[in-house]
Amino acid sequence: MKILVLNSGSSSQKSCLYDIGKTLPDHPPAPVWEGKIEWDDNHADIQAQNSQGAQLKNSVNVASRSDAIDQLLDTLWNGKLRVLSAPSEVDVVGHRIVHGGKSFKEATAITPEVKSAIARMSVFAPLHNRAELEGIEIIEQRIGTVPQVAVFDTGFHTQLPDAAAVYPGPYEWLAQGIRRYGFHGINHQYCAERTAQLLGRDIRSLKLVTCHLGNGCSLAAIREGRSIDTTMGFTPLEGLMMGTRSGSVDPGIITYLMRQGGFTGHQLDEMLNTRSGLLGISGISGDMRQIVAAMKGGHSRSKLAFDIFVHRLQAGVGAMIAVLEGIDVLVFTAGIGENSSDVRWAACANFGFLGLKLDAAKNAQASGDQDIALPDSTVRVLIVRAQEDWAIARDCWRLISARSQGHARAT
Repeated sequence: MKILVLNSGSSSQKSCLYDIGKTLPDHPPAPVWEGKIEWDDNHADIQAQNSQGAQLKNSVNVASRSDAIDQLLDTLWNGKLRVLSAPSEVDVVGHRIVHGGKSFKEATAITPEVKSAIARMSVFAPLHNRAELEGIEIIEQRIGTVPQVAVFDTGFHTQLPDAAAVYPGPYEWLAQGIRRYGFHGINHQYCAERTAQLLGRDIRSLKLVTCHLGNGCSLAAIREGRSIDTTMGFTPLEGLMMGTRSGSVDPGIITYLMRQGGFTGHQLDEMLNTRSGLLGISGISGDMRQIVAAMKGGHSRSKLAFDIFVHRLQAGVGAMIAVLEGIDVLVFTAGIGENSSDVRWAACANFGFLGLKLDAAKNAQASGDQDIALPDSTVRVLIVRAQEDWAIARDCWRLISARSQGHARAT
C-alpha cells in the first residue's frame, strides 16, 4: 500500500511516501520519498529526497502555496527523484489535522461532511486547519478520487476527564466550545505505544508522562493508554514555555496591557505567539541549541531563559505525576527532547526523590529510541524519536485495511 502523508502547517509543508506491505512493520520504516516546503510570503524553499539518495533543493517564487505544493508533489512521479510512474499509484493520502474539536477521536475517511467539520473548527485554529483543507483540495485536483484520511492532533485528548478539560470560567463557555482540547496528540499517542513496545510492557499497565519538547512544547499524562491530562488547552499557546510562545501567563497581564498600553487583540496574539518564550526572554533566539551555547558563553538572559524553561517543565511534569498518582516512565521526544542532553539532565534533576536515576553517559551520547535511566532507577527515562508522519501512515494503513477486509467479508 503506497501511502502519501501531507503534514500541512501555516509556514511549512512536510510530505512523505511510505510503501507498506500486507503487515505493519514492528519498527518505523524510512519513507521511500520525503519533501518539505518552507514559505516566506511568495518565496518557497523546496527540498526533497528519495530512498536511493537523490536530492533536490530549490528556492522559487510562487504565486500561491498550491503552486509550491504542486512542484513538490511533481517530484514523486517526474524527474530524478521519481518513485512512482503516475499519481494513480498512490493508494491513500493521510493528512495531519490540527483541530478536530470533540468530534473526531480516530483516523477518519475524508468526506464532504468531514471537510465541513474541519472548516468549522478553523475558528479555533485558523492558520492550520485552513492550510490542511487546502492540502486536501490539492490532492483532489492532482490525484482525483484517491481515498483521503484525516488524523487529528486533538484526537488523543478527546476523552480527557471533565475536571481536566473544563475551564473554571463561566459554565456557558463550555457550550461555546471553550474547553481544553490539547494538541501534539498524534505524537503523544505514538510515543506511549512505542515506549510500551521498547520496554516489552502492556501499555495498559503503564503510567507515562510524555514530554513533546520542540518549538512547540506540551506534556501528556497517559494511563492505561489514554490521555488523562495535558498542558496545551483551548489553543496551542497554553502550558509550557516554548520557542517563541509564552505558554501560560496570568490573564490579568493581558487585560492590563489592553487597558494601560492600548494593545489590540491582534498585537497581543502576535506578542504571545511570536515574540515570547525562549526568544522573548533571551533576546537572541527561540532555538534551544543557541540558548544553551550562549548560556555556556556567559550570556545571562540565555541562562534565565533556560532556567525558566526547566522550572516550568519540572513543575508541569510534577503536576502530571500527581494526576497519574505515580509514574513508571518519563519520555522525551521532538527536537529539544531528543537532542538536548542539558534539558533532559536538568529536567530530571529534581526527581531523585522518586528513585529516578539518569545514566549520565547514556544521556550525553543518546541517539535514537532508547532508555537512558540507570538499571536501578525506579522510573524509566526514554528518548523516543518523533514519528508523526509514520503514525499518520500507520493509521491510514489500518483504516484502509479494515475497510478492505469488511468489503471482502460482505462479498
